[in-house]
Amino acid sequence: MEALPAFSVPSLYNSTSIAPDITSAIRKPMFFNLQLNPKLSLPDRKKLKSRLFTALSPTVSTELSTDPPADEPEIEGSTQKFDWYSQWYPVMPVCDLDKRAPHAKKVLGIDVVVWWDRNESAWKVFDDTCPHRLAPLSEGRIDQWGRLQCVYHGWCFDGSGDCKLIPQAPRDGPPIHTFKKACAAAYPSTVQNDILWFWPNTDPQYKDIISRKKPPYIPELDDPSFTRLMGNRDIPYGYEILIENLMDPSHVPYAHYGLMPTQQPKEKVDREGGRPLELSIDKLDINGFTADQGWSDSKFMSPCIFYAYSKPDQPNVSASSADAKKSSRQRKAALIFICIPVSPGKSRLIWSFPRNFGRWIDKVVPRWIFHIGQNLILDSDLYLLHVQEHKIMDVGPSNWQKACFVPTKSDALVVGYRKWLKKYSGGQVEWRGKYSGLLPPSPPREQLMDRYWSHVVNCKSCRVAYKSLNVAEVVLQLISVASVGIVAAMKEGMVSAAARNSLVVMAVLSFALSRWVAHFVYKNFRYHDYNHAFR
Repeated sequence: MEALPAFSVPSLYNSTSIAPDITSAIRKPMFFNLQLNPKLSLPDRKKLKSRLFTALSPTVSTELSTDPPADEPEIEGSTQKFDWYSQWYPVMPVCDLDKRAPHAKKVLGIDVVVWWDRNESAWKVFDDTCPHRLAPLSEGRIDQWGRLQCVYHGWCFDGSGDCKLIPQAPRDGPPIHTFKKACAAAYPSTVQNDILWFWPNTDPQYKDIISRKKPPYIPELDDPSFTRLMGNRDIPYGYEILIENLMDPSHVPYAHYGLMPTQQPKEKVDREGGRPLELSIDKLDINGFTADQGWSDSKFMSPCIFYAYSKPDQPNVSASSADAKKSSRQRKAALIFICIPVSPGKSRLIWSFPRNFGRWIDKVVPRWIFHIGQNLILDSDLYLLHVQEHKIMDVGPSNWQKACFVPTKSDALVVGYRKWLKKYSGGQVEWRGKYSGLLPPSPPREQLMDRYWSHVVNCKSCRVAYKSLNVAEVVLQLISVASVGIVAAMKEGMVSAAARNSLVVMAVLSFALSRWVAHFVYKNFRYHDYNHAFR
């Protein structure tokens, strides 16, 4: 089992080439800001130069390290603001949605119900509120005519949100089910890359928003030459912490020690093999940024997608046609992380690691086997990030750069994301006043790192495996009890001693195996604690 997590997640953090020097990329905006802000005082200029020196120097003096980096002055006239409610948001991979029942989900603080409309052969996303008495529609059912039924009073809705039945209304009375207030609020939705997306606005003007703006497109997820297994998990820390952690390859040798293969430096400074990384941001605007991670390029497509992919080899013009054809089929892989803001202190992750080699493995190995290792990786730094988020909230999200000391290029993507978040969204997600700004209290560790409610119930493959393994445990226990009962009921001389001994051995082995299955199920589908001190 120890080898499984490393096998299940391909590592794109094993850089074998050095990224371009980011000195010029950092120096230009620094001095550009100085030129645009001639009113800066001399002390401010000194602080800015000191911060520049800190970011570029391979070693940092004690004097500089005690002074938090000053905020970069904003470019005057930059008034663009990111509109969180004018974007497409992923809800779930369609492979993990059951067409027989409605599903409750929360995205961007909005409670929605996802259900399959068999009359239109399409997934629908509604506000999870019945217009009658505000009961959750997600607790309802799909009736025999394929309508979404609220089980509180039986009101039924079609795929457009129109009310089709109010059982309490007289048949010979006015058609009150046609009133606008009787309709459920329907969000625009679409399926792309085998993921269900929705637009978080029910205003009729956005009904055909898909014709004007589409969700971000990831070509590898639609390419039949690539694998495209997906997973999802609800995360007990916020969207900001989730996405910046996935942008940080330098934590992998430490937080995930022994779980993921990492390239070892020639001269190791510690057991884990941490080393300097040459990371740089190439372009940053309101739509996200592109970055260079050495052997891989990456994109942050605001607000949800962080996408790292291997660089294509440069074509060789002198190569033969056979070599060129072979080169066109080079091995390619990608890391795709889709990070969904749920509410303060909560997020959802959808992941996929497409590759165009070893595709047979995904056809032979069940998806839940991969998820065991991938969930272990998520667990290994889950508690760290949960606590980190509370500490950041204590100092204030807008003070992140002052509170955190990030002097090396290894943090370039994290700094780039925080810069994007501060510049275009004031340093945090816009919740439109739904929340007080406080994080939910920390639950007990076993609840915090729970796998069943955060993943298993939301994953079709793991849910089936969980039920099957529980059945196997019960069957093994029955075999054990039956074997003991048969031996006890046998009279002396009815069967040979060898047969009696065989039944006893079967009983013992069945019981031992049932205990192993129970432990396996609990550890991999319920709760798996992680102690870094003993790794």
